[in-house]
Amino acid sequence: MEFDHILIRYGELALKGRNQKYFINQLQHNIQHKLKPFPNIKLKRTQGRLFILLNGEEPQPIIERVRWIFGIHSLSLAIKVPNELTKIEEAALYALENSDGKTFKVSVRRVNKSFPKGSQEMNQHLGAHLLRYTEGIHVDVHNPDVEIKVEIRKDATYITSHVIPGAGGLPVGTSGKTLLLLSGGIDSPVAGYMMMKRGVELEAIHFHSPPFTSDRAKQKVLDLAEKLTAFGHQLKVHVVPFTTLQQKIFQEIPEGYAMTVMRRMMFRISEAVCRKHNILSMTTGESLGQVASQTMESMHTINEVTNFPILRPLVAMDKQEIIKISRAIDTYDISIRPYEDCCTIFVPKSPKTKPKRDKVNQFEESFDYQSYIDEAVQNIETIVVSDEKRQDNLFDELF
Repeated sequence: MEFDHILIRYGELALKGRNQKYFINQLQHNIQHKLKPFPNIKLKRTQGRLFILLNGEEPQPIIERVRWIFGIHSLSLAIKVPNELTKIEEAALYALENSDGKTFKVSVRRVNKSFPKGSQEMNQHLGAHLLRYTEGIHVDVHNPDVEIKVEIRKDATYITSHVIPGAGGLPVGTSGKTLLLLSGGIDSPVAGYMMMKRGVELEAIHFHSPPFTSDRAKQKVLDLAEKLTAFGHQLKVHVVPFTTLQQKIFQEIPEGYAMTVMRRMMFRISEAVCRKHNILSMTTGESLGQVASQTMESMHTINEVTNFPILRPLVAMDKQEIIKISRAIDTYDISIRPYEDCCTIFVPKSPKTKPKRDKVNQFEESFDYQSYIDEAVQNIETIVVSDEKRQDNLFDELF
């Protein structure tokens, strides 16, 4: 006897009512994509559960991939046995003996109402059986070291002894697509992660200003994008040649307003990319009050140039909260590499924290920015970052 399945619990997806099938179909697709390197496994769906049939594959590498898939509440190694009392007893004993616990409780869930014993009766029966055939192990129904969970379903019974937290959220691909403004900093990759957790598929845009920003800065962004593919599929990164327009901004616009105008140009270019690729929103890593361009007044003035939704999942987080997540998703060490992006090398000494829309519009009338935007959009380089090189050993800090 051995653990031959991985049981997957949906969590939030169970509340989706008539739309549940759509969400579960996407989750199933995402799991199958992540488990392509394991050709022997099979994925089976039953009411309220997904099961991975291991078919001889080592479970741990599979668990490490699956637990980071959004839409999964938790997972457990499971033993599948027929709906026969002696087989259930044997499997429950195996599960307990292969745990490290000194105390246990039994929790039976009888989905199959035709099984002759009720859930409470089975709890008592299996508890007595386990005490009879083990030594030095005791029952603790309030705070056990091990909880032997028994699900008696129509097709078979599944026994588990350990619950592994999943990533939660919604399956990527169920909530549309957003364009992530991906810099080389700490915040924007975390913002991308947070949006993916709500089921959003990502494309990314990066503003590159050679020779002021180096190829190493560009590679840094691609490395961050690769980390994000651990939670989804491949990721398109649209690299915008921003040097000419950025220099023009800082030549024509008063220093205090240059950063505001630059952000407005970024959103105009991002909107053009959204329209071209049928993307319905943009996402930034902005946190309210963190820097001059992230005050309420700045956001109000910058937002004027687009009616596309600007999603800011980090808006109420402080820096330490953001850093904690960046460490957990393994982007922090990349983000702090000493290669600057276009937003940091052109920072004015005294940027306006309360820029006015009418003043910015007046300043922008001083030059033909649209021709520069069109040129930048026309020369965008799109790079597809694959998830094939992703690391399987991510940190546990989020859970």
